Amino acid sequence: MDIRKAYLDFFQERGHQLIPSSPLVPDDATLMFTNAGMVQFKNIFTGEAPIPAIPRATSSQTCLRAGGKHNDLDNVGYTARHHTLFEMLGNFSFADYFKKEAIAYAWEFITSEKYLNLPVDKIWVTVHDSDQEAFDLWKEHIAEDRIVYFGDADNFWQMGDTGPCGPCSEIFYDQGEENFNGPEDKMGGEGDRFLEIWNLVFMQYFRDETGTLNPLPKPSIDTGMGLERVVAIKEGQLNNYHSSLFMPFLEKIGELVGTPYDFEAENSASYRVIADHLRSCSFLLAQGVNFDKEGRGYVLRRIMRRAIRHGYLLGLREPFMYKLVDTLVALMGEQYDYLTSKSEAIKTSMKMEEERFFDTIEAGIKLFNEELKNTSEVFNGEVAFKLYDTYGFPLDLTEDMLREKNIKLDIDAFDTKMQVQKAQSKANWKGTGDAATTGDFKALKEVFGVNEFVGYENTTGQAKVLALLDEEFKQVDSIDGKGWVLLDRTSFYAESGGQTGDSGTLNGDVKVYDTKKFLDMNLSEVKGKLTVGDEVEAVVDNSRDEIEKHHSATHLLHAALRELLGDHISQAGSLNDAKRLRFDFSHPKAMTSEEIAKVEAWVNDKISRGISAETKVMSVDEAKNSGAMALFGEKYGDEVRVVSFAEDSIELCGGTHVDNAARIGLFMITKESGVSAGVRRIEAICGNAAIEKVNALRDELNNIKTELKNQNPLVGISKLKEQVKALKSELDSVMSSSQKELTAVEVNGVNVIVEEVEGGDIKAMIDDIKNKYENVAVMLFMKKGDKVMLAAGSKNTVIKAGDWIKFIAPIVGGGGGGRPDFAQAGGKDPSKITTALEEAKVYLSEILEGGN
Repeated sequence: MDIRKAYLDFFQERGHQLIPSSPLVPDDATLMFTNAGMVQFKNIFTGEAPIPAIPRATSSQTCLRAGGKHNDLDNVGYTARHHTLFEMLGNFSFADYFKKEAIAYAWEFITSEKYLNLPVDKIWVTVHDSDQEAFDLWKEHIAEDRIVYFGDADNFWQMGDTGPCGPCSEIFYDQGEENFNGPEDKMGGEGDRFLEIWNLVFMQYFRDETGTLNPLPKPSIDTGMGLERVVAIKEGQLNNYHSSLFMPFLEKIGELVGTPYDFEAENSASYRVIADHLRSCSFLLAQGVNFDKEGRGYVLRRIMRRAIRHGYLLGLREPFMYKLVDTLVALMGEQYDYLTSKSEAIKTSMKMEEERFFDTIEAGIKLFNEELKNTSEVFNGEVAFKLYDTYGFPLDLTEDMLREKNIKLDIDAFDTKMQVQKAQSKANWKGTGDAATTGDFKALKEVFGVNEFVGYENTTGQAKVLALLDEEFKQVDSIDGKGWVLLDRTSFYAESGGQTGDSGTLNGDVKVYDTKKFLDMNLSEVKGKLTVGDEVEAVVDNSRDEIEKHHSATHLLHAALRELLGDHISQAGSLNDAKRLRFDFSHPKAMTSEEIAKVEAWVNDKISRGISAETKVMSVDEAKNSGAMALFGEKYGDEVRVVSFAEDSIELCGGTHVDNAARIGLFMITKESGVSAGVRRIEAICGNAAIEKVNALRDELNNIKTELKNQNPLVGISKLKEQVKALKSELDSVMSSSQKELTAVEVNGVNVIVEEVEGGDIKAMIDDIKNKYENVAVMLFMKKGDKVMLAAGSKNTVIKAGDWIKFIAPIVGGGGGGRPDFAQAGGKDPSKITTALEEAKVYLSEILEGGN
């Protein structure tokens, strides 16, 4: 039985609209991830958005709980039911049906032979101790002695300190006294015997700022049932991980490890951690989140590295997570087709992250184990910070390792070090609410609906002022200064899809600065004198032409990257304004100069052919069948616009474009750079901006010729380079002569030099030292502005320079490598040279004195 399909079909048959799962990154600045099925309906429940035409909805929503208030990460793998990523089946009523219908629907789906067909004697229900109505309704379906009253802690739900809220009714499944008979295996206990499978929220109050509960005039329903739990129950499994949703992962992991999964084995939790984390990491990567040092990307990295470390515990010493992606696609690719299309990109990103962490994991675990020898009850917080800062161990990974040893962490010491670092760098992600959501937009939409956008066809036209808002987004009858205007018909494009909002004028003297969307309405920011009811002439600024050129060029750029670099390329963000375009895309490495040149030439070739742009309006399914690319996370209506340039570029896009590629003019890539791990960025210009750039380059070239006395610039520059080289050689000679004498210290018969030097050719110094001694191990550090250079050499010793440099370089914020006899690296943190010097000596001592 496909429980997901059965659930969604059940509620669609009862008048509910099927709503696709929204992205894990929500359209809500107060949340890091979508953590419940109701998130995409939050604005409806709070009243910020009007009730939809069909006031009933059902969905299977992917949710992620791995940070913030809802964080199950510590429990994942060690309990039977906690997951980072899970699917929440839900049915919702927006001021339509209420308790009676919600309870009846739930009971029918759970007990009917046609659906779950769970035995009635296994079902228990809880209600809020003040909710007599729910109790009486449940008595129509289940014996009174199987209905339990609970208080606010268990059976009252609220979105925040204020706002919609109400009592809950939870449905539990009794997994049997024969399986769970501990003291906590009771209704309301912490044991696993009574498993909550469905929560019905009766949203009937509004809590005001004083804490008073005021009855809502139009109560609503919000429910959620955990797919993973119900599948396990139906398959007779007492552990979610032993169901068909997870066992294929556990079996594949067993193949990679060489030992089949065994629930009774001491290391079985590691299998489960990897299986769970593979799902969450894959979904996040597929939806455009990438590994990063902060924010959502950092949470992704934490989850990934926790999985890698558990693979390490199982004996895996090379990347393995990416090898599990095909199993995920086989299991979930039909329901979430973007997993299939993004599978190769997911594998590439995963493998790169695994390679990064495997480079440092052994050194980090060695440091952890060394400190563990000196720990009885509390682990040193400063060492935990070093594991985090130097070796890339997320805090919860260290805590996970300590939990296995029943040892606590000195979190205060860790936090002290972290606060010092945060004071010197950008703080991690913080949710920030949008002030505009407090405005009068809901009232506007209820009165006027969505205003008509006519800017595809016309950039000028007559319009009527329907409403005005002041700078605080409150309705006013007139403005004389800054504010926002809602026109009945607007030619101004509202910022969306990477395209900036239009500017222009109303009646010539009212300036339009920008245009944005609020609850799907196009409002323009203005300065001037306007009154509600005014008839105005709206004129879009000529900058629209340049914006359209950059937007169309972005489509061609996207197509060029996919053709020349591969189908794994997917858009990760864009910006199109009158002066430039910026395009972020998934790609594992920096583009070469040759690749950049080919992409630029590909786009210019399409422009030179004068390909006409064609725009068609069709259904989403028709668009996808036509081969049009859709961007993940974008909200598309029943009908979409498909913009194509012949067969070269076909995309779903609501923006405005040139009517012929020739209008784009010259296309120039100005920069290629990295945004985060696995994400690259191209910046480019076209149209007037490109002409201005070419003129500036010509002027610059003429100035260079003047400075070089009109000789060929390449010849002149070559001569200057020779002069600089000669002067540098002289300087190095002077510096070398003034450098202090580097004298070796003998350790177990080996000459050792570990020093910081002030200048000169560091490689030449190491060569001189190696020539001077029969056997020697040497590492030199040199400060270069705000960076660090370091190099190591070894002659006739057991020390391998490459391994040595890889161990030490991360301490100064860098990386590098080389041969056993010579290696070098660069770093970004000169302040840690002293620490690195000491660690380099410790490394030598442990190997030389240990006789390894």
